[in-house]
Amino acid sequence: MGRFMAVDPGEKRIGLAISDETGTLARGLTVLNHVSLKTDCLDIFKLVQENQIIKIIVGSPVSETGEERPQTRHAQKIADTLGELSGLPVELWDENGSTQRARQIRIETGVKQQKRGGHLDEVAAAVILQSWLDSHLREGNDHE
Repeated sequence: MGRFMAVDPGEKRIGLAISDETGTLARGLTVLNHVSLKTDCLDIFKLVQENQIIKIIVGSPVSETGEERPQTRHAQKIADTLGELSGLPVELWDENGSTQRARQIRIETGVKQQKRGGHLDEVAAAVILQSWLDSHLREGNDHE
């Protein structure tokens, strides 16, 4: 089995997380500074190759009314580009609440308040990936 990668696309930074080889635990990998769609996707693709990724999960905000937002279109463009570059399956996954959950994880794990600022992108990507992994484990399927 290979690993799964989550991408949390932001306006300034892109958080990345990968799973363990069993596809049950997510961990933050790195944060990339946003340059352009093409450059960002090429940088992500390099990490996909280095980490033997078999599927990419892209965090996408889902509005409660179902209307498309600019961030949703951006996530779809990243998903499409990564799919073309890698030839791998790419899935959009609801990212709502991931940043708030990442902040809560920092508190729960005892990160001192002075160090809690900073960027949560990598942790948020791990939250997105763990949510996806947990959902697919609950359904009892093999991450397809």
